[in-house]
This record gives sequence, structure tokens and C-alpha cells, in this order.
Amino acid sequence: MYSIALFGQRVIQRFSYFSSFSRFLCNQQSDTDGTGNSFGRIEDYLNESWKSTNSENNMKDKSEIQESIDFIGINDYYEGHFRQKFSSRHNFIENVRNEASMVLEILQQDGPGFDAKAALDNSHITVSSLLVREVLLGILKTINYANKNRCAKLGYKFFVWSGQQENYRHTANSYHLIMKIFAESEEFKAMWRLVDEMIEKGYPTTARTFNLLICTCGEAGLARKVVERFIKSKTFNYRPFRHSFNAILHSLLAVNQYRLIEWVYQQMLVEGHLPDILTYNILLCSKYRLGKLDQFHRLLDEMGRNGFSPDFHTFNILLHVLGKGDKPLAAVNLLNHMKEVGYEPSILHFTTLIDGLSRAGNLDACKYFFEEMIRQGCVPDVVCYTVMITGYVVAGELDKAQELFSDMIVNGQLPNVFTYNSMIRGLCMAEKFDEACMMVKEMESVGCNPNFKVYSTLVSYLKNAGKLSKAHEVIRHMVDKGQYIHLVPKFKRYRRC
Repeated sequence: MYSIALFGQRVIQRFSYFSSFSRFLCNQQSDTDGTGNSFGRIEDYLNESWKSTNSENNMKDKSEIQESIDFIGINDYYEGHFRQKFSSRHNFIENVRNEASMVLEILQQDGPGFDAKAALDNSHITVSSLLVREVLLGILKTINYANKNRCAKLGYKFFVWSGQQENYRHTANSYHLIMKIFAESEEFKAMWRLVDEMIEKGYPTTARTFNLLICTCGEAGLARKVVERFIKSKTFNYRPFRHSFNAILHSLLAVNQYRLIEWVYQQMLVEGHLPDILTYNILLCSKYRLGKLDQFHRLLDEMGRNGFSPDFHTFNILLHVLGKGDKPLAAVNLLNHMKEVGYEPSILHFTTLIDGLSRAGNLDACKYFFEEMIRQGCVPDVVCYTVMITGYVVAGELDKAQELFSDMIVNGQLPNVFTYNSMIRGLCMAEKFDEACMMVKEMESVGCNPNFKVYSTLVSYLKNAGKLSKAHEVIRHMVDKGQYIHLVPKFKRYRRC
């Protein structure tokens, strides 16, 4: 049995901390401090661990290849073969993009006195999956609050027209793209009609279909309706999961639908499906997120009773809980226990722990585990450095943050947009606004494009310091860089997938 109580009773009796670990869990507050998604890395890695990839290998007939090699020599053959293949592919893609631009120009003119459908018919454009993708993505990128209804109509007009062309049939991905356009335009009923159409025409409704619907409908109060429909669906392609419930739970975790996870789990048990380790890890995340740590403890007991031992991700969750609870000694013991049962702590485990301790304000413990991680042969990555830097910035220790920032570059870890944002925030907190503005320029010079969060952090601090002209200068720069879309009123009622 692998409950927290058993940790204290049988597995690591020599560690005094575990005798009270379950009480500690039950007494902690939930992760609702508004500081951000501190549990996100655990959830991201649960997501990543279940991604599957497919590869296709296209090979020439062996005798044909051998003849070519004999005739022109092996080096010349491969050089010529790949040059020709690359050139053909490049030309094809360029042609498709040119035709997609032509289609978008035609659609832009649609209105009284101009029949876009007739113009498309006369364009003699060859419709392919790539063309449909390019056109729909082009429409998707232009959607804003003012034109959302028109974009939805144009997208659907092209979708219907392209589906009627000879030698072409829409793919599930094409349906997902037009669904995303409807999602951006808040056309909920139209999305449902597309799902019905997919099922009618024999397309598989996948976890991606479910994600799009749950992202869009979650905040509109329709989330349970979406889940119920997919539970009952006979066409839901839930692979690579063991059953549709795991696929649904996995998707709900990605969009923070923690209460709905509890309901789906109960439905799963009613229908006779047994949980596996993935199910339990998702449930542990949701219980912790909801602050139900007494149930978190009971869930660990249940895992043990059903014969499941903690895996890579379970240990990660426990380390996060210990970090957030400011229990560094307990974390040391748990890391040691992981080694005893055959799990070597990874960069993810250390980073998750350091993140939790940082949020608890224990920077001394953060430094200890950062150095311990290096001693054990784990090389800090950009995420780990960013977590450490953010901890120092929040604590007002800018000098230490700057020292780590320099170290990471020396050690070959390039800062990402989150690292820069933390540093810019730290410089602004210290009222070093000129240096903060210089860092934005540095980002751009090294190819790390500032996002809206970077600009908004800088503008907010400049305004609060009374430097309005400088703030307006940053805003103008932000508009020039294409971040203007964030200045219009928000109309989206869902989280992007």
C-alpha cells in the first residue's frame, strides 16, 4: 500500500517527518494565491507523457536506387536526390501559399455586387489539404472583435466551397480549424453543428475535437454538456488512452476544469471502468488544485489499496506539495526514497520542488536544492534558472537574480521570454527603468520577441512611477511590433487550446 500513512508506517519509518505528513497535507492551503500557474509544469508533463508521434517512411524501390547509385556514384546520387526532393517540395509549398493568398484576396472582396463563390470557381485553383489549412489559418490570424462575424462567415463559405471540389475531401484537421474560427467568433451552435457533420460523414471525433469544445464552452456553462456527449459518443477516438474517460480527464486537466474532473471520475466508476496510474495522477492534481487535501491523502491510500505505486509524475506532485508547504527536510527524504525505489530525481523533480519552495518564500532551501541538483549531475535548464531568478526577483534580491541570469548565459542556457520578463520586472521594481528598456531591446536583438506580458509589465511600472511619456513610447513600440490586438476589448470567453 502506497498511501502517505504507509510512507510513515512501513516504507520510510526512519524518517520522522512522514509520521505527520498526511496531517501536513490536510492543513495546507490550496494553490489559489493568484501568483500564477505554479502547478502547470506538473500538468504539462502529464500531457507531454501521453503524446504520441507517427512517422512515415517513403522509400524508392531498392533496385531503382541501386541502378542510380551504380550509374552516377553514391555521393552524387544522394546529393542530387535530396536537392531535387527539397526543390520540388519548396516549389509546391510556395505555389500553395501564393494560391492561398489569392483565395484570401477573393474572400476579402465578398459582399454586395461580388460573388466570392463564382470567383473561386473561375480561379482554377487546385484544392488540397495544405491550401485549406493555409487559407483557414490566414482567416484565423485576422480575427478581432470588430470583424469576428464576417471572418466566421467567410471561413465557412470557403470551407463549404473547398469541400465540394473534385479529388478533395476535408480532413479532421480541416474541421478543427474551422471550429477554431467559430470558437474565436463565439459561434457555439455552429461548432456543435460541425461536430454533428463530422460524425455523420464518418470522421473520428478525437481528443482534439473535445479540447476545442471544452475550451470554448467551459466558461459559457456548457462544459458538462460537452463531457456528457463525449462519454456517450460511440465515435470518440480516445487513443492512445486506455479508455475514453482517461482521454476526457486528460483534456479537462489541460483546461483547468478541476471540479468537472471529479464528476467524470464518478461517472467512470459508475460505468465500471477501473482507474490506472494516469487517472490517479490527474485526480491528485485536481484535488490539490481545489484545496481538498484530506481527499488528496485518501486518494493516495486508495492508490495503494488498488496496487499502484507512485510513478515519476506522482513523485513530482508530492514534491510540489512539500515545496509549497515549505517542508525542505521532508523533500530531502522523499528524494532519497525515490532513489531507493528506482526513480532517479530528474531536472523536472528538482525544478518543481524549487518552484514550490520559492513560492513559500524559502530561498535558502531553493539555493540548497539548486546546488544539490548540480552535484547529482542534473544540468539546470532555462526553466529551472527562470524559477530561481523569479524567486529572487519577487524577494527583492535583484543582485542575485542578475548573477544567475549571467551564469545561465555563460553555461549555455539562453533566456526565454519568461526569464526576460522576470528580469525586467526586477529592474522595474528597483526603479532601473532605463536598464529595463535596454533589456527589451536586448531581447529583440537576440531573436527573443517580447510578448504582451513583457510590454504590459514595463508599461505598468512606468505608469506607476509617473513616467507617462516613456510608457506611451513603449506602447507605440508595442503596436509597431504587432501586439496591438491586445489593446482591443476582449471578446473571447474561453481559454485558447
